[in-house]
Amino acid sequence: MSSASLIWRRLAAVALGAVTLSFSGFSLAQEWPSRPVRLINPFTAGSAVDVVARLIAARLSQNMNMQFIVENRTGASGNIGTEVAARARPDGETFLVGSPGTMAINPWLFKSLPYDAEKDFVAVTVLVSFPQVMVVNPKIPVTTVAEFAAWVKGQQGRVNFASSGQGSTSHLVMELIRAEAKLDMTHIPFRGGSPAVQAVIAGDVQVAVEGLPSLPGHLAAGTIRPLAVTSERRSDALPNVPALSETYPGFDAAAWVILFAPAGTPTTIINRMAAEVKKSLEAPEVRERLAKMGATPSGLGPVDTAAFHKRELAKFKRAVEISGAKAEQ
Repeated sequence: MSSASLIWRRLAAVALGAVTLSFSGFSLAQEWPSRPVRLINPFTAGSAVDVVARLIAARLSQNMNMQFIVENRTGASGNIGTEVAARARPDGETFLVGSPGTMAINPWLFKSLPYDAEKDFVAVTVLVSFPQVMVVNPKIPVTTVAEFAAWVKGQQGRVNFASSGQGSTSHLVMELIRAEAKLDMTHIPFRGGSPAVQAVIAGDVQVAVEGLPSLPGHLAAGTIRPLAVTSERRSDALPNVPALSETYPGFDAAAWVILFAPAGTPTTIINRMAAEVKKSLEAPEVRERLAKMGATPSGLGPVDTAAFHKRELAKFKRAVEISGAKAEQ
């Protein structure tokens, strides 16, 4: 082979390598969008779910040197914002901040929805779980779930339980407890968790299930008495309060926040987002803030999150069927 031919072959190899690197770089650049990323929260600002979403968004912005923003698109029991996320382009620029109401309860509560909780979304990761707390008026002569169940059975149907609304998480978790313990109680819905807790404090109702983030002040003041947390295990925020599973093995009905992406979002983006969220959740300052809220960080991967979501859909389908709740269309 002549020296000239050898030189041309080497030049061709260098050129081909440059093209390959160029396309490789293009591929890597396309793994993540360059514009701000929206985390759509279908509920109002200031809620526990919203605080978690903003905490994670701020950490992602810091870690990835790009902008993550929480966008509140409220209305229709969360269905408006959820539909916005479902119809967004699957390019990694939009994610849904999902919670039990929109992604596990509404599919069974509403006769029709503008989105499909499974087909229109792909699960990314579980951000956190929130144990719900079963609380009673302190004047009721019980301190455990077993004592409460026995007391209710002696009241001959005269016990009322409060919730934050018909078909709410607090309503349906109590329905699961009622079914598990075979209790005869009447549901009294209120417009929000705060009025429901106030009704327990006033003695207008005897018991309620409510999220831990809204209870610390009342628990510290002794105006309500905690009987159990609804998560599978005890909460670090209330280590002396038993889990319901200690009385009813296998019971687990914590609230949660799951990040979803529109169906069709590239797997590379799904996996990258899950990894970045997990990294954010492991930051000491983030964990400290979550602990103060009574939230348990998770960081499950996409496959495990999808399996978890499927189980939650089945659980709340049963709860809606037990309750007979139907939403106004």
